[in-house]
Amino acid sequence: MTFSMDSECLECHLRRNLELARSLGSEEQATAFARDLMRMYLEAPEGVSSPWFAPGTARLLHQRYGLDLDRFRQEKADSNRFVMERFGQLEQKAASAPDPVLAGLQLAILGNYLDFSALRGQVSFEKLEEMLDSALDMELDRQIYGDLCRELAAGKNLLYLTDNAGEIGFDRIFAQELAKRYPDLTITFCVRGGIAQNDATREDAKAVGLPFPVIDNGNCIPGTQLDMLSQEAKEALEAADVVFAKGMANVETMYGCGYNVYYAFLVKCRLFMKRFGKPLMTPMLVKERK
Repeated sequence: MTFSMDSECLECHLRRNLELARSLGSEEQATAFARDLMRMYLEAPEGVSSPWFAPGTARLLHQRYGLDLDRFRQEKADSNRFVMERFGQLEQKAASAPDPVLAGLQLAILGNYLDFSALRGQVSFEKLEEMLDSALDMELDRQIYGDLCRELAAGKNLLYLTDNAGEIGFDRIFAQELAKRYPDLTITFCVRGGIAQNDATREDAKAVGLPFPVIDNGNCIPGTQLDMLSQEAKEALEAADVVFAKGMANVETMYGCGYNVYYAFLVKCRLFMKRFGKPLMTPMLVKERK
């Protein structure tokens, strides 16, 4: 099913990118760039979600303005550094909690804040530091959490679909707690196959010292576009008893896929506010509906 781009999504995508374009050049250049974007919308396959447009948009910004295809390079490095400077403290925070797995999950979802694309100009490491103080007060759907724990206890393979750089360090803490509780569970991480906004790649997995097998999805779309997955990612998806998917882009590209997916994210746009009936920045744990 996925979350197809509707008129509101198209408007948001166009507006956000034109705001960026106007900051980079003249009105004439912005108008030409807008025409490029609208041509891309018209030529896109019907039913694709917003993340599908990310690589093409990045190429247009590079061609029109010379914008670095890896334009969030510094933000990614800063995000990884932020979490690793606090890693021991965060590990201890989860391990000493009454339910370390739940605490790890809460930290992992909080890490979804490190989204320099969706939250353009709004991400603050100082704010994240404050948010960490109350991370374990995060309210989640306990029934779905219970389902997740039961399925992990019974399963053999967990495929962990990551989202942003920096956030992947929080994911490591959650996965470590899962490995402690479910020692027979094989955990495989899947990152992006190339530069996709500020999403995590193999380089970021290495930067946060991820102690689990890492594969990539074979493409640069910020999500899990099923028809574009690498063979390795396809096989891992098919073999997984449970799939844990981080971030809104994974919801947009996978929701309704029929795999046994648990989605974890913060609500960061109006589309998600409408779909889930929650205000901005609400932490969510959602189970795939078969």
